[in-house]
Amino acid sequence: MEAVQTANPPSFESVWASLQELTESQKETDRQLKETDRIVKENALLMKESKAEFNERLGKYVNLFGDFTEYMMAPKLREKFIELGLVFPKTSRNVRVKDENNKTILEADAMLENGDKAMMVEIKTQLTVERVNKHIERLEKMRKHADLYGDKRTFLGAVAGVVVEDDVREYALNQGFYLIEPAGEDLYITPPNGKPKEW
Repeated sequence: MEAVQTANPPSFESVWASLQELTESQKETDRQLKETDRIVKENALLMKESKAEFNERLGKYVNLFGDFTEYMMAPKLREKFIELGLVFPKTSRNVRVKDENNKTILEADAMLENGDKAMMVEIKTQLTVERVNKHIERLEKMRKHADLYGDKRTFLGAVAGVVVEDDVREYALNQGFYLIEPAGEDLYITPPNGKPKEW
């Protein structure tokens, strides 16, 4: 019968050395994980800062383009409305109403005025249904504000856009607004469908 040989158990020193090696390996893994986490956090912060910087630049560009649109359209409005039989001797840009006592704050890109009527104009690079609805709200606020101060003028509304989709055009006209669009170096004003809405 053959004798079975048994392996010698590992010595304390070899087990201790293996544990030390494993501990060092774990420390290195932890260090690498912390470094990776730090790099990920730094990159996330850089991306967040870059996005904020991009949004700020884009906002400035959009505002600049919007200002350009206003400057291009506003000076011609009075003469174009005269062609439609509406005479407004006074034209103002960036009209602001801030009445804190009555909680009324509004702004119009342009306002054309005579003794009996005032035309509030909203000028946008791209006109949307939402922007048309905001202008309706603006005119309603203006009417309430005018009533508080005995201003009996009739308020009319106009919306202008460089880019106006067909459905937005129809919506604006159906809401009783004059629609102002560029036509080459000139402007074209389409009267509302039916009677202009008065506020």
